[in-house]
Amino acid sequence: MRKIVHLSDLHFGRVRHDLVDPLIAFVNKAAPDLVAVSGDLTQRARHAQFEEARAFLDRIVAPCIVVPGNHDVPLDRIGVRLLAPYARYRRWIGADLEPCFSDERLTVVGLNTVSPLDWQRGRIGARAIERTCAAFAAGGDGRTRIVVAHHPFIQPPEVKKASMRGATTGVAALARCGTDIILSGHLHAWRAEPALLAEGHRRMLLIQAGTGLSTRLRGEDNDFNVLSVYPAKVTVEHYAARSRASEFALTSVVHFHRDSAGWSRTD
Repeated sequence: MRKIVHLSDLHFGRVRHDLVDPLIAFVNKAAPDLVAVSGDLTQRARHAQFEEARAFLDRIVAPCIVVPGNHDVPLDRIGVRLLAPYARYRRWIGADLEPCFSDERLTVVGLNTVSPLDWQRGRIGARAIERTCAAFAAGGDGRTRIVVAHHPFIQPPEVKKASMRGATTGVAALARCGTDIILSGHLHAWRAEPALLAEGHRRMLLIQAGTGLSTRLRGEDNDFNVLSVYPAKVTVEHYAARSRASEFALTSVVHFHRDSAGWSRTD
């Protein structure tokens, strides 16, 4: 079994400071094999906000895989946004915008879905998909294959934001190369469900985290996920700071099983 803590949309620059220490304490006590952060570490991509985010990540003991979100490129610094959109992210968070993690049980690939010319809307290109599938192939069979991206590949009907460019063809390609799980954020809403995203392929498991620390709540509490990943089983624990409590508590547990048709919920 492998344990993964999934955080998203921290938004340093507009955070609940009373939740920072409890979140760090929880993650370190849980002792996960990996912490996946699916973008939007900052609110406005300021150096001071990235510095806060870097300090937060440095306090986490476990290995981290981090990808940028649309808030991690400057909105109001047009020159920087056009000419060097990731310069601040690379300085403070990491040079690799699409990092990977692999061990005997997992292959985890980060995808950069940010489109610097669009403020909110993401995009996924063929090269990123090819690189992801190549990483999965290099890892061999028997490992759970996980993608970490900021933007979801499929959105619920009630969401009014524009869907990610290239999502339909991209997710079909990910299905063809055996992707098991996609971790994402962006919508500040929790979700964990299997979905058939490409005809003729197995159902993948879509897991979204809301916002771990931001005050920009959209009708949901600050939250994060803890995944227990087995060869053919995943348990997702959802933790939230309910009613603006200053600590996180377990709110739900969902179980999924994988067979030849892909993932199904078992509870």
